Amino acid sequence: MKGKKGHRQHFRNKRATSGARTWLLHKIVSLVAVCVFHSLFCGVVLAGAIYSYVDKNGVYHFTNAPTDSRFSRVEINEKSAVLKGRGRRNLHRSRGLSGRDVQARVNLFHREITRAAGFFGLDPALIKAIIRAESGGDPDAVSSKGALGLMQLMPETARELMVYNPFDPAENIWGGSKYLSWLMENFDGDIIAALAAYNSGPGTVERYGGIPPYPETIQYIKRVLRFWKQAKNQS
Repeated sequence: MKGKKGHRQHFRNKRATSGARTWLLHKIVSLVAVCVFHSLFCGVVLAGAIYSYVDKNGVYHFTNAPTDSRFSRVEINEKSAVLKGRGRRNLHRSRGLSGRDVQARVNLFHREITRAAGFFGLDPALIKAIIRAESGGDPDAVSSKGALGLMQLMPETARELMVYNPFDPAENIWGGSKYLSWLMENFDGDIIAALAAYNSGPGTVERYGGIPPYPETIQYIKRVLRFWKQAKNQS
């Protein structure tokens, strides 16, 4: 996965400098941030479309309410379900399953997802969307790059998050949600930047000043937003 080494070092440095913060303060910040995320997501649902353009520096910009003629509508369909970010997943058990079946498999972990979402101030539907995009709901998923479990945590990142068994659904969801919460805080509540960082690493997003011009990252964001909307509609 692009930026993985920088991803790990960046996370370690940030974790060290923010280690003195209390969990209470972290939870308050997360709860405030999630209000912003809900507002953004509601706009996506109501608008029914996402628009983007690429600036002169090759940085992608996304919105659900375009105010610039450079924005064009992003078409999202089921054929955009190919990911290359962390290598191919070991998802043989997902083959032949419909989108509804995959979502049903993700929903099997509703209790663990709800618990983590409540603690970290996240939308459970967003966690479900990331799990669906990352592993198709397969708790034993392993990518060719070594990412593990439902939320596809790299082994070193899992250790940093105190996830000792990445194949345990509860541990993996807790660790992935903790990491996502940190990313949202790090990017001031910008859900698009947080998703880009989850896929390509926070250092990469900061280096480009936004979404990096990686097709797999752009595809990833579109898929998660689509899955988020679907999970939200089912809740």
